[in-house]
Amino acid sequence: MGFTKATCEEFVDVLASKAPVPGGGGASALVGAVGMALGNMVGSLTVGKKKYADVEADIIALKEKATALQADFLRLVEADAEAFEPLAKAYGMPRETEEEKAEKARVMAIVLKDACAVPMEIMEKCCEAIDVIEEFAAKGSALAISDAGVGVVFCKAALLGASLNVFINTKSMADKEYAASLNEKADKMIADYSKKADEIFAAVNARLR
Repeated sequence: MGFTKATCEEFVDVLASKAPVPGGGGASALVGAVGMALGNMVGSLTVGKKKYADVEADIIALKEKATALQADFLRLVEADAEAFEPLAKAYGMPRETEEEKAEKARVMAIVLKDACAVPMEIMEKCCEAIDVIEEFAAKGSALAISDAGVGVVFCKAALLGASLNVFINTKSMADKEYAASLNEKADKMIADYSKKADEIFAAVNARLR
């Protein structure tokens, strides 16, 4: 839908409007991309510095991971918007007759799974990004350590934001067992990576003060 090609001003304006997309999921993916880019910047400011020659190979490898994750997040901005359209149509399907009710239930089961898949992937990418930023913070230029801290906070925010887009869809699922399995997976990512992000932030904060 081209949201990632919009200017910052255009994106914020459409986000603030009544338009159905982008929403919280796409915004979370964009925040994840910004967070990962901040980590990547730490790498960019480290490569080529004599002081960090012994970790240069590690930093270059981390930058490759970070660049790939940035692209993943931007792809997910668009994917989130694309997944919403069939969901919105399904909610609007008639359910006057038993046949209509059955057909709506069938379609809803499909589109709700698809709608959950994108924010689940955003969450997974946030976890990967937090792992990468942890290494940038530990090995990268001390002059850019604050940017690693900002990046990890953004990735945590994106993780939590995407989780709400999982939960709003699992709540509507008729297949409660499948919904519970997704919720459990999301809860584990939140528990593990919110803690890790907080620890990285605390370590960065301690180095700055």
